Amino acid sequence: MLKPPIANAPPEVGAALQRLRLARGLTLEDLSRIAGVSKSMLSQIEREKANPTIAITWRLANALGVPIGDLLADEQRAVETIRVVDAHETPTLPGTHAGYVLRILGPMELAGRYEWYELTLAPGGELLSQAHDPGTTEHMTVIHGTMELEVGAQRKKIKLGGTARYPADQQHAIRNPGKTEARALLVVIHR
Repeated sequence: MLKPPIANAPPEVGAALQRLRLARGLTLEDLSRIAGVSKSMLSQIEREKANPTIAITWRLANALGVPIGDLLADEQRAVETIRVVDAHETPTLPGTHAGYVLRILGPMELAGRYEWYELTLAPGGELLSQAHDPGTTEHMTVIHGTMELEVGAQRKKIKLGGTARYPADQQHAIRNPGKTEARALLVVIHR
């Protein structure tokens, strides 16, 4: 027998979380990695065995690229023809210790296939990356300042407006050798 809804009960986040995760083709492990929330916690939330804190709900919403209200809504919203992601909703990976900020511009459902980012490097900042899966390539276009790219033993400078295309299945680094902030659009294609 179904229980009647409890008045003033908290929203059931689990169903919305699972619906949004599956719509983006993400596994629990994928979402765990992107949001920084343990896989077991995600499983408990989806099964309504745990209620997430506001901080965790915010991290999940950012990782899924949706407003936090989408996780708290009791019913599914109509699909929007045009979905605008405001700047404050764009998931960001801050690498303050290394002088970079990586804004995730691509939709989460394409993660692991096609990804695109806005990379901002402070003067002297760098983004160091381990080798990605075999066949992965990156395409970086400098939109402000100058950047230096190192792939294996090769090193090249990329000036404003220039695009570098390179294998990302080996260790690589992007640096800002300049005295002002530098920005680039970075596209990752996984094979």
